[in-house]
Amino acid sequence: MDEGKATVRLKEPPVDICLSKANSSSLKSFLTAVRLAHRGCDIEARLTTFTPVKTSEFEKFKTKMVITSKKDYPLSKNFPYSLEHLQTSYCGLVRIDTRMLCLRNLRKLDLSHNHIKKLPATIGDLIHLQELNLNDNHLESFSVALCQSTLQTSLRSLDLSKNKIKALPVQFCQLRELTDLKLDDNELIRFPFKMGQLTKLRFLSAARNKLPFLPSEFKNLSLEYLDLFGNTFEQPKVLPIIMLQTPLTLLESSAQAVLHNRIPYGSHIIPFHLCQDLDTAKTCVCGRFCLNSFIQGTTTMNLHSVAHTVVLVDNMGGTEAPVMSYFCSVACYVNSCDMLK
Repeated sequence: MDEGKATVRLKEPPVDICLSKANSSSLKSFLTAVRLAHRGCDIEARLTTFTPVKTSEFEKFKTKMVITSKKDYPLSKNFPYSLEHLQTSYCGLVRIDTRMLCLRNLRKLDLSHNHIKKLPATIGDLIHLQELNLNDNHLESFSVALCQSTLQTSLRSLDLSKNKIKALPVQFCQLRELTDLKLDDNELIRFPFKMGQLTKLRFLSAARNKLPFLPSEFKNLSLEYLDLFGNTFEQPKVLPIIMLQTPLTLLESSAQAVLHNRIPYGSHIIPFHLCQDLDTAKTCVCGRFCLNSFIQGTTTMNLHSVAHTVVLVDNMGGTEAPVMSYFCSVACYVNSCDMLK
């Protein structure tokens, strides 16, 4: 009490009231009055009159704010620093307000139904962000910088539906905490070929895009719900595309060694274009890696093999989709064909 702190435990309802930063003498008087009242005694001591809390002071501790019209959007004052959930929809935003990027406690950010064209890399500074909703904007890409930010360990749910995204970078698969991903109504022509690294993904929706096939690592997913309706899936090609090199180039051999032995690399060690080559290396069905020497072939897979609930791929009742696979040698290709048979 001498430090202005006390805890009052109530039996009904069963809650603890924690007091802090109180005037020690006032706190002692208050607790004395509470004790006397609890015993049924008359209270002669007069309690000091407290000044009501101002609305502006209370708003500083708000954890949730929902704004759904342009006229309600705050222009002259900052957002409460304590916000954990912020929604600003139908506000006509063409870029993300930098004031939002200072809200270090944000866990859910909903910027749906605006006109945002580009995402700043500083979104990655929101270290607690778990849900990001960008549905119905004008986005054309999702940057590599965001994929390599703290979102790797925090982001659980991402909604990019109803945008103009044509492709996601291969680094997108570093967002390995993702459980929910919505990509409906974009212009996607491919998935990142390392899609199988999203091992925690459970809900995936990418309906009404322009996907011609799925990457081979798609088979590694374990989903509860999958929706790929309305994509322009192609029929598997009968003949493979052969791009084998004999003997392997020094670049190919070096790249295989680096990736196989998991040797760390970066643009501070090797040229940036070599980093890109390593990032986009293809994985053979045998587990080996290949850059420019491979056989490319397509097969089909039943989507029920990776998802419990599957929305039909087309109006004909189909649940199969073409898969693009890569093989590091003729032997791997032949063995794969034999297994399929």
